[in-house]
Amino acid sequence: MRLSIKNYRHFLKLNFSPVIKILTISDILILSGFGLVAPIFAIYITNSVKGGSVEVAGLATMIYLLARSLGQLPAAFIIDKIKGENDDYTALVIGSVITSFVPLFYIFATNIPLLYLVQFIYGLSQAFTYPSWSAIFTRHIDRNREGMEWGIYTTFVDLGGATVAGLGGYVAYIFGFKPLFIVVSIMSFLGCYFLTFLKPYLKQKIRG
Repeated sequence: MRLSIKNYRHFLKLNFSPVIKILTISDILILSGFGLVAPIFAIYITNSVKGGSVEVAGLATMIYLLARSLGQLPAAFIIDKIKGENDDYTALVIGSVITSFVPLFYIFATNIPLLYLVQFIYGLSQAFTYPSWSAIFTRHIDRNREGMEWGIYTTFVDLGGATVAGLGGYVAYIFGFKPLFIVVSIMSFLGCYFLTFLKPYLKQKIRG
C-alpha cells in the first residue's frame, strides 16, 4: 500500500502510542548499554575471571540462553493467566531491574562458578522480561501501523547498538572493565526508570 502524505507526517512526528514510545526508549538505553559489553565479553572472561577461557565463555553464554529459553514458557503462562496488565508490568519491571544489576554482578564474578551463577540469574530475569514486554507492546501497537511501529522500534534500537558497538572496547581499554560495567548498569537503570511512565497507560482489566 502506498505511503500517504498523512502517514508520512505521522512517521516524521513519531505520532503513535505513548506505550510504544516508552518501551522503545527504555530498550534503546538497556540494549545499547549491554551492547557496550557484548562484543568484548569473551575477552573479559579470559582476562579477568580466574580459569577463564574461550570454552568458559561459550558455556557462560549457553547457561544464559538455557535459563532464558526454559524460563520463558512458565513466565508467559503466568502472565497470560492473570487478566489485566499489572502482572505484565510487574514482571517487566522486576526482570529489568534484576537485569540492570547484572553488569555490577560481573565485577564480583571473579571465578567460574560465580560467573555461571550470574549468567543463570541474567537468563531468568530475561525470561520474565521478554514475554511481559512483548505482551504490553502487542496490546498497545496501533492498528494498521504494526509494520511501521515495529520498524521504528527495531531501527532505533539497532542504531543505538551500532553507535556503541565499537565504543565498549575503547572504554575497556582506556579505563578497564569495572568502569565499563558501571556505565552499562547506569544506562540500564535509566531504561528501567522510563518504564515507570507506562503505569497510566496500562489496562487494568482485559476481557476474554
